Amino acid sequence: MQTIKPDTICVQGGYVPQNGEPRQLPIIQSTTFKYDSNEAMGKLFNLEAEGYFYSRLQNPTCDNVAKKICQLEGGSAAMLTASGQSANFFAVFNLASAGDHVIASSTIYGGTFNLFAVTMKKMGIEFTFISPDCAKEELEKAFRSNTKAVFGETIANPALTVLDIEKFAWAAHSHGVPLIVDNTFATPVNCRPFLWGADIVTHSTTKYMDGHGATVGGCIVDSGHFDWLAHREKFPGLCTPDESYHGLIYAEKFGKEGAFITKATVQLMRDLGATPSPQNAYILNLGLESLHVRMARHCENALCIAKFLENHPQVGWVNYPGLENSPYYQLAKKYLPKGTSGVISFGVKGGRKAAESFMQKLHLCTIETHVADSRTCCLHPASTTHRQMNEEELLAAGISGDLVRLSCGLEDKEDLIADLKQALESL
Repeated sequence: MQTIKPDTICVQGGYVPQNGEPRQLPIIQSTTFKYDSNEAMGKLFNLEAEGYFYSRLQNPTCDNVAKKICQLEGGSAAMLTASGQSANFFAVFNLASAGDHVIASSTIYGGTFNLFAVTMKKMGIEFTFISPDCAKEELEKAFRSNTKAVFGETIANPALTVLDIEKFAWAAHSHGVPLIVDNTFATPVNCRPFLWGADIVTHSTTKYMDGHGATVGGCIVDSGHFDWLAHREKFPGLCTPDESYHGLIYAEKFGKEGAFITKATVQLMRDLGATPSPQNAYILNLGLESLHVRMARHCENALCIAKFLENHPQVGWVNYPGLENSPYYQLAKKYLPKGTSGVISFGVKGGRKAAESFMQKLHLCTIETHVADSRTCCLHPASTTHRQMNEEELLAAGISGDLVRLSCGLEDKEDLIADLKQALESL
């Protein structure tokens, strides 16, 4: 059979029932699995055989959903995590440890920024934050001898900058390190970063992949393209013996297609336990089955609403990569030709107080921490998700006091415009 398209993978990827098996993905709600002998189980603990022995590491329901996301991204291996935050932590910590350095886009989500700049800094990992719009020369200067990875978001949350994936991939590869891209806002329906040179992709599956505000989760996908052994001195965790597995070397035993995810699963998940629930994986899979349909409607609504906002006298500015006057329009056409996302950032004239007053007047568009939901919601990032940042950091992240992040849902766009219009006219 020819390679199936992403729309079909959304519906039928991952779990493939055999003769007489359930058509719907089964929920394997079990912590443990039975074996007939110690020898059989011992082979699992030695990573000499495939199978399941404890759901903190792996579970069949979770693995089938990870397989679907892996197919959507065009990767070689994937794993689910308990949240998008744990996915980003595992993806970086799988490569970097105390004394190492990582380069990250300055416009990344505030929670991720805090993870890197505060929590992981306490672990001895240093991060350099650089504008996604930087020149190649500036990006080159950010690298050090101990740099282990480069990190960015396809579409930044909430700044909505579009990452020039090829530029960042070129820089990373020229220094022998992988590019990690958080593809949450775009989803593989609208962008597949591996096609442009990314090596590792992460997701907060809590967002568009679930799409209904029902379950928290994350995912890491490996492209299988980065040659760890070619840069073995940079990645001892993958290329030198792991004594907790009798001296096993991941890159040698599992190759470039499986080493990264295997280590993240049997070492990081084993020790840190950011375990996804089979129930949550099941709910996530239901969301994935309609992802391709929903993303088209999210993008259609957002583009229409963005055009309305840019022409309203109470709106100072609108940031949406799908608008022709956006500085990221050409990058969006290149990397995201089917649409960007349902998220718009805009500024209400009058600053922070006007923005907060506007949000109080909304009816259909509710104030929520969430984003990328079937229901339209909005947020004031400077006082919520990014409140840990100082003014300088807020500016670097593209967050101003008047900024409202609007996540356009699946409602009728005319109803949403009417709600926004009455709230703006009340100011």
